[in-house]
Amino acid sequence: MEHIPHIVVVGGGAGGLELVTSLGNKLGKKRKARITLVDAGLTHVWKPLLHEVASGSLDTSTNEINYRAHARKHHYEFQLGRMSGLDRKARELVIAPFIDPEGAEVVPERRISYDTLVIAVGSTANDFGTPGAQDNCLFLDSLRQAQRFHRLLLNAFLRTNHEAEQGKEHTLNISIIGAGATGVELAAELRLAARELPVYGMNHLKSSDVSIAIIEAADRILPALPGRLSAAATRELERQHVKVLTGQPVSEVRSDGIVMKDGTELPSEMTIWAAGIKAPAFLAELDGLEVNRGNQLVVEQTLQTTQDVDIFAFGDCAACPQPDSDRPVPPRAQAAHQQADALFKTLCNRLEGKDDVPFVYNDHGSLINFSRYTTVGNLMGNLSGRSMYIEGKVARLFYVSLYRMHQVALHGFVRTGIIWLMDKISRAMHPRLKLH
Repeated sequence: MEHIPHIVVVGGGAGGLELVTSLGNKLGKKRKARITLVDAGLTHVWKPLLHEVASGSLDTSTNEINYRAHARKHHYEFQLGRMSGLDRKARELVIAPFIDPEGAEVVPERRISYDTLVIAVGSTANDFGTPGAQDNCLFLDSLRQAQRFHRLLLNAFLRTNHEAEQGKEHTLNISIIGAGATGVELAAELRLAARELPVYGMNHLKSSDVSIAIIEAADRILPALPGRLSAAATRELERQHVKVLTGQPVSEVRSDGIVMKDGTELPSEMTIWAAGIKAPAFLAELDGLEVNRGNQLVVEQTLQTTQDVDIFAFGDCAACPQPDSDRPVPPRAQAAHQQADALFKTLCNRLEGKDDVPFVYNDHGSLINFSRYTTVGNLMGNLSGRSMYIEGKVARLFYVSLYRMHQVALHGFVRTGIIWLMDKISRAMHPRLKLH
């Protein structure tokens, strides 16, 4: 019986899901290869949207992709589970037991054989060992965490509204540690929620009763982006009455507040950590694969791991070098999208005995969305290499197109058009915020 090459992709995030979709449509459909996706969750939500899930401005029921249904349509297999180990000699990956919420084992530990393995498990928050961060901060690494944040946020608003009704002190202090794109966009979404909720029965709660602060250790917000973009974002946050605290490293997080390095204390009933990322810790224990200090798998420019020619890694969990640069590819959604395209070509080439495709990152710019208020950003010129600053409706259009491009990669143009129409109808029929 002829052996069909087995390509296993671990991680159904933005890049991983796009990759298995392309491989399934190209190779799985024609049985040129067997394609399997492994993920610890049952559904996919584009990670850059998690802050909208947290605030309630995005209803996941209309934006989730069920892996099993998607796999059937796009000719790949889906395995539910979390990768916990690797046996390179046997060419097998280990999947941890699947435990239900009641603690019962549903599926025992198992092994999956592979011919080619691709690891795209993304990243988790990096609290840099800050005392109290793990116990007292909320995180937005996963859909489950974003949904938990949303429940706690609604409860906090409800409690504050009741305190106002009783004539008690009722300021709700929310702090966001880290002023990268996620932190800045979350601050704007939370301000929108504070302004919208009184419309839905919380009549005693005013937007001014909700104090939102964003804290950044660097001397400006969005430190990885151009200064003009940072300045515009600062002005917009201040216009929305968000406190912007820069040059303020956090030394401790308590249940009721934050302590700065200089000893200043900031009250905070809800604290969100959005100040950095690292790759999952288990990657450092994968049968001798090379990792850096941030647990990222070290890969060649072809996205091939340095210690195994049949194992690839990309996205936030991989440190990929670039020509003429001493910095690896940045952990951004557009990078994962581009890497998925390059790796798709490489894996198809391999079946035909052709060379791997070196990955070269093209920075198309950055866009920061301030909920329904405005969008600012810079676009990189492909020919001149210069950036062009944009804002307002034009910037918003480009921002929305990023998500639509992701949907096109997963569903095609026709179905994405239908999804877009359904989104329009849903927004017209349902509340502007998810209220449960």
